[in-house]
Amino acid sequence: MRAFASLALLAAVCIASPAVSQTAPAPFGEVDHHVVRVNGIRFHYVTAGSGEPVLLLPGWPESWIAWRRMIPRLVKAGRQAFVLDPRGYGDSDKPQGGYDLDTAARDLHGFLVATELNRPGGIDIVSHDVGVWIAHAHAAAYPEEVKRLVVTESNVPGISPPVVGIPSEAVNLKSWQFAFNRLDDLPELLVQGREREYLTWLFATKTTRSYAIEPAALDEFVRVFSMPGTARAGFAWYRAAFSPDGLAQAKLRAGKRLAMPVLALGAMDGVGDGLRATVATLGDQVKGGAIGEGCGHFLPSECPGELTDAILAFWRESR
Repeated sequence: MRAFASLALLAAVCIASPAVSQTAPAPFGEVDHHVVRVNGIRFHYVTAGSGEPVLLLPGWPESWIAWRRMIPRLVKAGRQAFVLDPRGYGDSDKPQGGYDLDTAARDLHGFLVATELNRPGGIDIVSHDVGVWIAHAHAAAYPEEVKRLVVTESNVPGISPPVVGIPSEAVNLKSWQFAFNRLDDLPELLVQGREREYLTWLFATKTTRSYAIEPAALDEFVRVFSMPGTARAGFAWYRAAFSPDGLAQAKLRAGKRLAMPVLALGAMDGVGDGLRATVATLGDQVKGGAIGEGCGHFLPSECPGELTDAILAFWRESR
């Protein structure tokens, strides 16, 4: 056990557990699995490679394997990849509460401290979907911990323009989850026992390159989504973010400018340039736009090469 000098740090962070001495089976590549306890919650994460670390945050309803095609590319570029399953995701704990973004920011801060990634100058963070919500909340609360921030294929709760009225069919396919996931009880009632059917339909309708969610990946997503508490936890992110308290948090958070370089990317068949336009109102060094012709919402799976190239170019330009 490591003793921290600061009592405040002791209160916020628990000690990392040793890594599990095994690697993930094919086809997800060779990664080391770890568990760390932060704020009383066990967080699962994986690592691969060596070099300067980069932290990857997945979106809903995925887990660390959302980045399975990006990890080897980043490792080849000389980076050590850390991929975190946030609260309620994958093989991390799924408590009843704590899915508001202020708590998520504290979770991520605690994770960086416990894994000794809170180094001077900060760490590069790359995020997707709900992972963007977490990454933005953390960057606003702990800007000294973020060297450069990449956000992909998401909105920003309380900041992005909401869908008004009855949307078109195309818009509805992209945005239905924001209304559905916030309903009390009904999503759990409809999804329980039909997790495979639910995820199969979701991936099919939100991807352009549907083959990018290969059978082994779907099996793994179904495995973790079927675990007790996972579906509830996933819906809880939406319920908390768009609740009156969540929107009040977002309003306060929007007043904290992001000073670090930010790359905001949307898929051409996803949010397009919308994320960059939104984040440009929040940061001082924001670039990005739409990438990936023929790419849908699940950008890290559908267009890993284009996404990796854009991120590496951004890092080179913003050293």
